[in-house]
Amino acid sequence: MISRKNASISKFIIHKVGNKFNDSKNTFSENLVDFDEVSYDLMLPFLLKPFTSAVQSFRFNHHADISLNEINSYTGQIFNDDDAFIEVSKHIATHLYEKSNSSQIKTGDVLIAQFEGIEYDEMTINAIGVFKIENRVEFFQTFLENKSYDVLVQKGINSRKIDKGCLILNTKDAEGPIVFSVDNNNYDAQYWTNQFLNIKYADDYRQHTQDYLELCKDFSTEVLKTSYGNQEQSTFLAKTIDYFKENEVVSVEAFKDEVFEDDKHKFLFDDYKKTFESELDIVIRNQFDVANAVVKKQKQKIKTEIKLDTNIQIKLDIGAPEASSEYLERGYDDEKKMHYYKVFFNVEG
Repeated sequence: MISRKNASISKFIIHKVGNKFNDSKNTFSENLVDFDEVSYDLMLPFLLKPFTSAVQSFRFNHHADISLNEINSYTGQIFNDDDAFIEVSKHIATHLYEKSNSSQIKTGDVLIAQFEGIEYDEMTINAIGVFKIENRVEFFQTFLENKSYDVLVQKGINSRKIDKGCLILNTKDAEGPIVFSVDNNNYDAQYWTNQFLNIKYADDYRQHTQDYLELCKDFSTEVLKTSYGNQEQSTFLAKTIDYFKENEVVSVEAFKDEVFEDDKHKFLFDDYKKTFESELDIVIRNQFDVANAVVKKQKQKIKTEIKLDTNIQIKLDIGAPEASSEYLERGYDDEKKMHYYKVFFNVEG
């Protein structure tokens, strides 16, 4: 996660990228953009805002050596030689063109920026941003002609959301330079992440936390909800979030002891974990540090409603993991031939 409060754009250029499959060509700029105050004040947050909420970072990938990764190499040249920005930016656009080998991939504007004052992990660093604008929106433009106002429709860039973008920080860890990426047009997920950038998720505590929470969410849906119902699923998810909030380090064995009362659920979880790891080709660590920012973001995505076919919903508070088992009782009514929930409370809010 980065902070942009002290960030600035030191260099900025725009190129047009074609589509290799359709034989449309690139068009390159020879000079940097000279912003006026209004456009600069719109452009800076437009480019950086998507990364301020990103909690997971990426690292460059290559089958032989990450120094041979094209974007890693190009951005390294810019960081090492301030005068190389314009020429290397053309190479970046050309590399994007070389990966545009499907009829689905859209032509568009390529915005390449050099930033200063990016804050990350208590450091202030420079960064390179590469952005692709694929979709233009229609808007009305009014104008005065012959003493009367008229209107025409024009197309431009939507200033609310970028289509694709990456931010390469001028800092690295044991895996290499730190990269953030966003893609709001996932019509070809392989194109931007795998082919153009060739990046992978970082093998750090943030990713370990993310993987484990994804494991728990999938287990709750595919095993607990299917076999034991929504109440069991919601209780498990609430206990999972509570465990991550209360512990700085996750131990898989301690986690199972905390959230499962029945040993058979532990065995089911172990079996599902093996399947999950195999299908996604990952390894869930037996112990790892908790990334609180990831937990907070995942907590917002978890739904704990029990939806019934009688148009009634019961919403459980994910912050109160014991409430479901203490104050919600599930049963079956022989007379009505229907299941029911009994809810206990003191005061109706």
